[in-house]
Amino acid sequence: MAMPTLDDKLVVAISSRALFDFEEENQVFESGDAAGYMRLQLERLDQPARPGIAFSLIRKLLAFNDAGAQRVEVVVLSRNDPVSGMRVFRSAQANAIHLQRGVFTQGRSPFGYLRPLHANLFLSANEEDVRQALMAGFPAARVLTESVLAGGNYPNEVRIAFDGDAVLFSDEAEQVFQAQGLEAFQQHESTKAAQPLPDGPFKPLLMALHRLQQAGNSQMRIRTALVTARSAPAHERAINTLLNWKINVDEAMFLGGLAKGEFLREFEPDFFFDDQTRHVSHAALHVPAGHVASGISNVVS
Repeated sequence: MAMPTLDDKLVVAISSRALFDFEEENQVFESGDAAGYMRLQLERLDQPARPGIAFSLIRKLLAFNDAGAQRVEVVVLSRNDPVSGMRVFRSAQANAIHLQRGVFTQGRSPFGYLRPLHANLFLSANEEDVRQALMAGFPAARVLTESVLAGGNYPNEVRIAFDGDAVLFSDEAEQVFQAQGLEAFQQHESTKAAQPLPDGPFKPLLMALHRLQQAGNSQMRIRTALVTARSAPAHERAINTLLNWKINVDEAMFLGGLAKGEFLREFEPDFFFDDQTRHVSHAALHVPAGHVASGISNVVS
C-alpha cells in the first residue's frame, strides 16, 4: 500500500481559533490559567464550537474534494494541547468539516511543521507564529478574530480577495511610495510598467488556487479579486505582472487610496488578505480579514 502524500494537494494549515470561535475559552488561556483552559475544553467536549472567521473559506475549499479526487487537505496546526484538539475534531465533525490531520504543540510555536506539510497557506490568530511562517517563505496571515463572518450568498464559489503590494507582489513599489511619496511612486511604476513586479508572499497561494480551479469540479469554482490602493497609471504594472504569471483574477479594483471595506462588502469574499493594519482593520468591519505581516509597512523597529 502506497504511503499517503500531500504533494498533489492544496494544503491549508489552520489554528483552532481561526477555524472555530474559541474566544471565550482563549480568555481563560490568556489569563495564564492553562490548566483551567484545558479543563474548560474537556467540559465542553460534546459542545460543538461555533464557526470561526476562516470557517467559510475552509468549508468551501474542502467542497472541491469528491469521491474521485481529494484536491484539498486541511490540517489543524495549533498551540493547543491534545485534549483541546479532541474538541476541535469533534466540532469539525459536528459542522460537517472533514478533518483528518492535526498537530497540537501545547503552547509551543507550531510553524515549523508547515515545512513537512508543504503548506500553501497558514491561518492563525497568533501574530508571532504568522511572522515566523512568512519569514520561512509560507503564505500566512493573522486572522482578525473580530472580523465579520462571511455571508452565504455564494455557496458554490470560494471568493478570495488579495491586496497587491507586499501580498501578491513584493513591496518594491511600496518602498518607493513610503520614501518618496505618491508622485515618485506613480513615475516609478509608469517607467517599469512592462517589467513584472517581483513575487510577493502570496503568489504561491494564488498559483495553487489557479491549479485547483483548473483541476476541475462541477460543483465549485474559485473567484478572485485584486483590491489595491493603486490607481492609474500604476495599475498597468500590476496587470502586466499577472499576465506574466499567466494568472487571471476575476475582478480588479484600483481604488487610489479609498477605504477598501465597502468595496469588499460588495464582493463578499470568504477571506481578504492585506499587509496594512489600517486597511485590514477597516475591512474586518465588513468581511473576514487577515493581516499579512510582510514588507516595509510591517518592519518591527
